[in-house]
Amino acid sequence: MDIPLTLTIGAVFLGLAIFSGWRGARPPDPRRGPRMMPWRVIMVTAAAGLLPILVHLLNLVGVTTGR
Repeated sequence: MDIPLTLTIGAVFLGLAIFSGWRGARPPDPRRGPRMMPWRVIMVTAAAGLLPILVHLLNLVGVTTGR
């Protein structure tokens, strides 16, 4: 993957993590029923997916990570 694609995927993961964090922090509304999306799980998964993308971006820039 090249740098623009890596930045795009990273921006998508970051946006998804921020959006789902916002949705997960809202108070529940009993009139509308239970939440059908596990927003906090989605937030943690997106944030965890962002970490390898950041490491890959650092490797593309020239920083040596790992051994």
